[in-house]
Amino acid sequence: MPGKPLFEEEESASDGGDAFSALLGVEERKILSTGNAEIDKKIADGLPLGSLTLIEGENDTGKSVLTQQIIWGAMKTNLCVDLYTTEMTTKSFLSQMDSMSLNVTDYFAWGYIKLFHVHLVDFKWRKEEMDDILLRIVSHIRRSRAEVIIIDSLTMFTEYTTHEAILTFLTHCKNICDEGKTILITMHTYAFSEEVLVRIRSICDAHLYMKRSLMGDKYVMVLEVVKVRGARKTTGNLVSFEVHPGYGMKIIPVSMAKV
Repeated sequence: MPGKPLFEEEESASDGGDAFSALLGVEERKILSTGNAEIDKKIADGLPLGSLTLIEGENDTGKSVLTQQIIWGAMKTNLCVDLYTTEMTTKSFLSQMDSMSLNVTDYFAWGYIKLFHVHLVDFKWRKEEMDDILLRIVSHIRRSRAEVIIIDSLTMFTEYTTHEAILTFLTHCKNICDEGKTILITMHTYAFSEEVLVRIRSICDAHLYMKRSLMGDKYVMVLEVVKVRGARKTTGNLVSFEVHPGYGMKIIPVSMAKV
């Protein structure tokens, strides 16, 4: 494929994540926390490690915000994260995290977070090439030493490939999760028909649905916990929140919102 490499990693100052982890020691972990106790309570104390999670919603409903909160939770429990992004640069990612009072600059420098830009320079938009990209991503994930993988977002890959290729990709991801990795994928609802969405949701172990709701004269973001397979506790229904610069996610009682 001509042009620049598909994945261009923003190198950290040091790739000493594994050595640092060994130095600190790693206790047994079964749950991926969001780093926010109120959100964790609604999703059975956190997402089970080794699970495939779908974060679905329309534009500007907080999907990326939620993944950034989850990255913070991974950092606080000494887990390494690979972020495949079609929407952010390293500068914008670090800036957004900092604006939520989730400063991960040091973690990035230590190699706990690796950011991979999905570059499609001089790319020929054909089905065969897009299918090949999905297979490359699977191969790249398998080789990675990161425990948590985030793909934000899958929507761009859906325009020039078949539904069967997407379902095959998700099946590969599910198999990788069975081997111990935890994968989270964001996706816009409009990208698929309802029939295909049902199949996609059934493959995933956890399904979080993001939407916007009117509260008084302003909109807030609402997280609906549709399912968390294997959860130790009953999942909550809804979590409503706002994002305040310099503060981060502020949980709002659902009773105050018109859902």
